[in-house]
Amino acid sequence: MKVFGSSGTRGVANEELTPEFVLKIAKAAGTVWRSGRIALARDTRATGDMLADAAASGLASVGADVDRLGVVPTPGAQAYAEREGVPALMITASHNPPKYNGVKLVGDDGIELTVDDLERVEEKFLTEAFDAARWNETGHGHRVEDARDRYVDQLLAAVDRERIADADLTVALDPGHGAGALTSPSFFRKLGCDVVTVNSQPDGHFPGRDPEPVPENLGDLGRLVRASDADVGIAHDGDADRAIFYDETGEYVEGDATLAALAAAELDPGDAVVSAVNVSQRLVDVANRTDARLELTPIGSTNIITRIRELRRQDVHVPVAGEGNGGIFFPDYRVTRDGAYTAAKFLELLVDARASEVVADYDGYHNVRVNVSYADDAERDALLAAAERTATEADADVNTKDGYRLDYGDAWVLARPSGTEPMVRIYAEARERDRAETLAEEIESTLLAAKASV
Repeated sequence: MKVFGSSGTRGVANEELTPEFVLKIAKAAGTVWRSGRIALARDTRATGDMLADAAASGLASVGADVDRLGVVPTPGAQAYAEREGVPALMITASHNPPKYNGVKLVGDDGIELTVDDLERVEEKFLTEAFDAARWNETGHGHRVEDARDRYVDQLLAAVDRERIADADLTVALDPGHGAGALTSPSFFRKLGCDVVTVNSQPDGHFPGRDPEPVPENLGDLGRLVRASDADVGIAHDGDADRAIFYDETGEYVEGDATLAALAAAELDPGDAVVSAVNVSQRLVDVANRTDARLELTPIGSTNIITRIRELRRQDVHVPVAGEGNGGIFFPDYRVTRDGAYTAAKFLELLVDARASEVVADYDGYHNVRVNVSYADDAERDALLAAAERTATEADADVNTKDGYRLDYGDAWVLARPSGTEPMVRIYAEARERDRAETLAEEIESTLLAAKASV
């Protein structure tokens, strides 16, 4: 059994991700951490209370007192963990649909656990080798009321507040009913921005849109930008560790273009930038122009974090890292994805240029993404076998670091199994949209045929 994927563990709440499952995760993590205090937070999902209660019981049963932060963005929980020097358990499924929930584990340095640390927790989970406390040594819980406010305060201290305020920006914000609804509106207002919002009430049923900040879910944000004459639109996922942007005309900005623009502003010769195997050519170009190293990992924040830490131990400066889905790291600030901080760094770029101008140099590619779902292991195996055959037969450079990436020089396509949902994801990029769509459709057709044959 594989407990942890590329970004924690997730599943359909009360079916795959049950209270019993979360209880065991909490007991396993608490046993590995052996900490007298552990923080516990959640996003707005409807099942968050139920699963947080299960986690609190598990942590207390191994002797840990539980700091219950309530609804806080994942980066807010990480800021608390770092400030207090305690590990944290976050109940969230990030961008997944409303019926999902999950668990992320954070160390006492405020950073998600590395692959090696997660494997230690997984071993305890599978063997059930938990440290059961005596009845008079079990932990107790208490509520922390100011975690969100303190998170916003540290954000304000970390960015160029005066410079942003002087730009007199209007921000259209869509926190998507998630945890960012309780922090980002006040943060951007305290930065001196005029803020207009949509989907800004916290609601675990996500009535306005699904949590994933992709174009098909963000039509309201584009319309709000145009109606309010905003300088930029900003969207978060369910736990607000990601930021996606719309420009001043109400047009969606590709996440890969945002990452390239932010990286160009941060990188110096000799630096390293870390990204995943689905990296856009945009970031490759930026790394080449700035004489920086581009380090690739399997997809997922855990893998990127692990590589950042390895490079820093080698005294390699990593000022920026991340993926084109809006999850960007600024390791000099904190080795965490933080949607509000990422958005503020983008606002700093808007002081001197319009949003469309900031990303204009990185508009030359088109991205297509397709998902092929599977119902069981047999279908999954058939899909991956078909992807492998396609890669073997293709006249392309093949990278198998995470799935199968086929690089054709003028375009590339990647097929890989999701780490959080029962599907194989297909990504394609090319300078012409038709080319990207064709590459994605060809692999999709091959996989669907393989699935139908099972």
